[in-house]
Amino acid sequence: MGGVVFDASTPAQYTAAPMFSAAPLIAAPFFSTLTTLLTGIAAVLASVGLHVYNGTVAQIPTLTETLTVATVSALAVLISRVVRRSGERLASARVIAETAQKAVLPTPAERIGGLQIAARYEAAQADAFIGGDLFAVQDTPHGVRLVVGDVRGKGLGAVEAVAVVIGAFREAAEQEATLEGVAARLERALAREGTRRDGLDAFEGFTTAVLAEIPGGDRVVRVVNRGHPEPLLLRADGGVEVLRPSEAALPLGMGDLAVWPDRAEESPYPPGATLLFYTDGLSEARDAEGVFYDPRERLSGRIFPGPEELLDALVADVRRHSGGGTTDDMALLAVSRPAAGQPERRRTMPVVPPGGGPRV
Repeated sequence: MGGVVFDASTPAQYTAAPMFSAAPLIAAPFFSTLTTLLTGIAAVLASVGLHVYNGTVAQIPTLTETLTVATVSALAVLISRVVRRSGERLASARVIAETAQKAVLPTPAERIGGLQIAARYEAAQADAFIGGDLFAVQDTPHGVRLVVGDVRGKGLGAVEAVAVVIGAFREAAEQEATLEGVAARLERALAREGTRRDGLDAFEGFTTAVLAEIPGGDRVVRVVNRGHPEPLLLRADGGVEVLRPSEAALPLGMGDLAVWPDRAEESPYPPGATLLFYTDGLSEARDAEGVFYDPRERLSGRIFPGPEELLDALVADVRRHSGGGTTDDMALLAVSRPAAGQPERRRTMPVVPPGGGPRV
């Protein structure tokens, strides 16, 4: 329409051919192929019609301009088809990736063994669905057992290692009488995977992981930490405790470098408390000044209705801290033990930085 107005309101020596050529090119990436074709046809007809109106239809420049607009319109239709096919392939790839993630890393049920569960996987890259972070929760004869880990590396190799760790955990959690036995089974599974691989990963591959066991009758949690960020215990009164191991241990898959017995460390896990497990994508998120995100400091004194609300607030707060994005994937797992007579919903306290206003 702008080209028609321009051409009709200016002398004959001025032409709106560039506008007519631009119209189908602009339509190509944003509209369907049919719409792009119709836009091109309209541009050709408008160009010819204006030359008829101006009495210049028999001139050679008219033929040149018309052919130019027609050629550009045909090119725009081709571009539109390529864009549509690329979009369909990308959509298909997203569906495949999302399906693969659900198969390798299924979301735990909201309630397992009387505990409230919430899990979240936040990819650092937009539209990325799967990576090297992992979590799994399972109700076993020994209580509720879980694992949260971070596989070294990226890509399909990391995804394969995730599948190995989770598969070994599912089997060992049912069969092993102790949490230390589960850790040993994971170590052996990764060792077998390392010998099967070629290249650098066969020698340097490892997985940081924290395993936990919550017995059904006891108000305790047992933890084996293999080089992973320490979980947090959020008490019902807003207090936050870091479950630090008494002795540091190497990640899984590095057993050849040192040999020591795993020891599960027991901590009180009272009713109304929530356990928060996470990967280093959370604790290594930085703000514009390079300051790392401190989940203990940010969560201290806050109360949440349940684990899902906790993760919602945490994800929103870390995004604000990092300016909308992180450089590493982030896996979060929250496990709450309901208190007797505890209402379904409690008042939510927002996550705020010390001395600052509300952030979430």
